[in-house]
Amino acid sequence: MDLDLLLPPGMTVTPAMKEQCPLRDTLDRIGDRWTVIVVVLLLPGPRRFTELMRAAEGVSQRMLTHTLRNLERDGLLTRTVHACVPPKVEYELTDSGRSLAGPLTGLLHWSVRHQEAVREARSRYDSE
Repeated sequence: MDLDLLLPPGMTVTPAMKEQCPLRDTLDRIGDRWTVIVVVLLLPGPRRFTELMRAAEGVSQRMLTHTLRNLERDGLLTRTVHACVPPKVEYELTDSGRSLAGPLTGLLHWSVRHQEAVREARSRYDSE
């Protein structure tokens, strides 16, 4: 892939970009179903694990844990353990995590505007 096409004006391709494509790296993280849902659920503010479990209908405890760990590893959320009994753990988006709101909102709006056209195109394609 020609990385120069992906970069904002004035930026140049670095050796790190040649080793790991930034777009592919980002899509690996936010391209899965649960990451997007968790980020959207955390946009209003911090939430506890059980709140996320209830709000993200259909996610397993294992998958939510995996998703939260990956988001924390990538610096998109913080995990705060409050010293009380029982321990209270909250998850909150970092500035980087919150900065995904714009692109994800744009993607959501595109999806809503084009959902019917995509369904019609699939139907035409499948019937041929």
